[in-house]
Amino acid sequence: MNTPIALVTGASSGIGRAVSEELLKNGYEVYGIGRTFAADADPALHRLVYDLRDTEGLPAFLSENVPKPLSLLVNCAGAAYYGPHETLSPAAIREMVTVNVEVPLLLTNRFLRDLRETQGAVVNVSSVTAKQSNNTHGCAYGATKAALSHFSESLFEETRKSGVRIITIHPDLTDTNLYRNADFRPADDPECVLTASEVAKAVILAVQARDGLAVTDITLRPQKNRIIRNPEN
Repeated sequence: MNTPIALVTGASSGIGRAVSEELLKNGYEVYGIGRTFAADADPALHRLVYDLRDTEGLPAFLSENVPKPLSLLVNCAGAAYYGPHETLSPAAIREMVTVNVEVPLLLTNRFLRDLRETQGAVVNVSSVTAKQSNNTHGCAYGATKAALSHFSESLFEETRKSGVRIITIHPDLTDTNLYRNADFRPADDPECVLTASEVAKAVILAVQARDGLAVTDITLRPQKNRIIRNPEN
């Protein structure tokens, strides 16, 4: 059998890096998109350096660097800016809409025919905030993730007869660099925060479900809810 090919966005750090590593362990040939990669990145990973904010150049970049047919698309790349909505810059809002919504839609549009052929899957890493309506100081971010989750739900109904899996992961506070533009961070207590590896394992669980079983939504939450405020941000 041919080795299945996966494309992972945000593969240079956080959840995207953890997902890429788990997929490599599970026999995938993995192409990962990121802005920069650390020197200790897995040498088996095909590192594709690209800024996903440049959606105009994305089709040509994919044509030159990602082989077909694709078996798995994992949209992990995310942008997050927090604070009262009136304090966000237009550039920050634009980046969240582009990276969190537009890019997953564009990539899915491009590769969906492949995924029908390979009976593959799309995994969208959303956020628990997509299910909440009280995202104070994060309402724009929550809105973009709600859009991504809604897209996933509708796409599942559209493609389920063709055998394509559409999976949405909704993680809560996770120990990543996502909160670098926030005035808070997850508490250090392991009962208050998820690890990127735990989220990655949930991706593998859903992707490897038996034929006929559709795991469409996994929500991961730490047992306790506690953050640390950083007034310097």
